[in-house]
Amino acid sequence: MPRAPKTKPLENIPTGGPQHVAIIMDGNGRWAQARGRPRLFGHHAGAKRVREVVEACPDLGIKYLTIFAFSTENWKRTQTEVAGLMSLFRRYIAKETRALAEHGTRVRFIGDRMRLDRKLIKLMDNLEKETENNDRVHLTIALNYGGRDEVARATRRLAQDVADGNLCPDDVNEETLPRYLDTHVLPDPDLVIRTSGEARISGFLLWQSAYSEYEFIDTLWPDFTAKELGELVVSYRTRDRRFGAVAV
Repeated sequence: MPRAPKTKPLENIPTGGPQHVAIIMDGNGRWAQARGRPRLFGHHAGAKRVREVVEACPDLGIKYLTIFAFSTENWKRTQTEVAGLMSLFRRYIAKETRALAEHGTRVRFIGDRMRLDRKLIKLMDNLEKETENNDRVHLTIALNYGGRDEVARATRRLAQDVADGNLCPDDVNEETLPRYLDTHVLPDPDLVIRTSGEARISGFLLWQSAYSEYEFIDTLWPDFTAKELGELVVSYRTRDRRFGAVAV
């Protein structure tokens, strides 16, 4: 049986969504540099923050949480930082697999795995398998992910189905393509949060977030708390989401 979350339930959180929250976890490097420490110190601090946020989700009514861990553009960083991040991902997965499984969290990874090392891929596969029967929280980790890359890969798979005669070109529409995306089993995000004060989406869930609500906050990711997430959830519930329609 899944164990109860360690975090104290947040009070005065009304019902009404969001069901799916996506987070661009930004600011680890600046958080470390402000303390006179190397950037990897900040990445380690940011990784520790993930558990608190995941465990807070059930109390907030959040069923799906998607986090941006490493983008296809992040390979441009220094070799030292990239190597350190890959090592951190391996250690995080190995350390957190049991806790995530016991918490009732189902974990999925999205992104292109081809460039990742075999040990990391094996750990990712194992974590997905160990948690595949869980349903309390669905945690999706975007690793070597880029929105444009995802759409390009999806389009190639769709084009192959057309070429093979499995799909008619006239049947290709805005409802067809999402079936080929990495997130095809997930609902679109209701709320996208970016920490650290930057006001851009960096290619995160480009197709899926077409009608998402956005929050760009100044908090650096290692300082982001379950309490602040709860405040953003409350703010989200005051918004009027019309999806292009006109309020009556």
